Amino acid sequence: MRRPLIPLPSWLPVDGYILALVGTVGLAALLPARGPAATVADGASTGAVALLFFLYGARLSTREAMDGLRHWRLHLTVLACTFVAFPLLGLAARGLVPYVLPPALYTGLLFLCLVPSTVQSSIAFTSIARGNVAAAICAGSFSSIVGIVITPLLAALVLDGDGSGFSSDSLVSIVCQLLLPFLAGQLLRRWIGGFLTRNKKVLGYVDRGSILLVVYSAFSTGMVQGIWHQISPLRLLCLVGVEAVLLAAMLTCTSYGSKKLGFSRGDRIAITFAGSKKSLAAGLPMASVLFGAQAGLAVLPLMLFHQMQLMVCAVLSKRYAAQADADADADRGAGTEAGSDADASDVEAGVRMKADAGGEGEAAGGEGTRSAAAVAVSGPRG
Repeated sequence: MRRPLIPLPSWLPVDGYILALVGTVGLAALLPARGPAATVADGASTGAVALLFFLYGARLSTREAMDGLRHWRLHLTVLACTFVAFPLLGLAARGLVPYVLPPALYTGLLFLCLVPSTVQSSIAFTSIARGNVAAAICAGSFSSIVGIVITPLLAALVLDGDGSGFSSDSLVSIVCQLLLPFLAGQLLRRWIGGFLTRNKKVLGYVDRGSILLVVYSAFSTGMVQGIWHQISPLRLLCLVGVEAVLLAAMLTCTSYGSKKLGFSRGDRIAITFAGSKKSLAAGLPMASVLFGAQAGLAVLPLMLFHQMQLMVCAVLSKRYAAQADADADADRGAGTEAGSDADASDVEAGVRMKADAGGEGEAAGGEGTRSAAAVAVSGPRG
């Protein structure tokens, strides 16, 4: 394994894909697509979104998803955090407009709160933290499936009056570009599932390349329209602060809430990571469909939140793992001490038993001697 050119602290993970996204934004800023090139980029972006959701549907095992329904309390808890608690906090942040956040950034923040939970990173962090990995897999998968329908409906409900450009036509676009390809993938999974499994690594590059294309198209449109001149560095700094508070609130809600609901430690870890995270892979294509030309600013809060959640959850998962190791060591120590006490008790009990047996033997021997002496004195009876 090759080492990175610039070593980074273990507690500060920088996702290479995030760096690729930042580079794509920089490319769109320096060389935005204009004129015919913009038309080509737009069409390619639309096709990439449809391909992404087709692959999502083709990869998802229906049997695994149905098996996961057995843990319905955990999944309902994650869905409530993702599609109820998050949107409520997003609506509460409306009071920050326009003093802290401009309307355009607030719309992106509110959209962030509507996006489904992530799958891959939730599984990875749950595994590191010694949590219930199977529950994290099912919870993330259910959130992604439900989000294909719930996210557009919530967007229609809460974004209609925010100047986001969202309309009923967006629902038609959602059905055509997201839902139909997803269902087509599910129907064809029987025939192409094996091929996708064998070429998982190559198709992973297709996924990421498609998202990079969506980002380039969205940010190019923003550059051409000059929307980036509307956002100052101070406003971006305020956005980072608001998102930090949002992440802290959801981590607290999922951690302590799951404990109050009586979940086991492994389940609480899965709920904490799956219920407090948002999917960049699902959110970017949805934003391109929902917001069109305004997608550039709409996805900026999601991109910032994604990197923030990776950094914070990486530290948190290592703390969970360290705590689990400490608890395991304490249990082993208690077991060893209990075993030593038991051995000492057994030895002591054995000594007492031997002493008692010896005493009883001596007493019996004494009584036998006295009886023989009596016989000798009195003589044998005829």
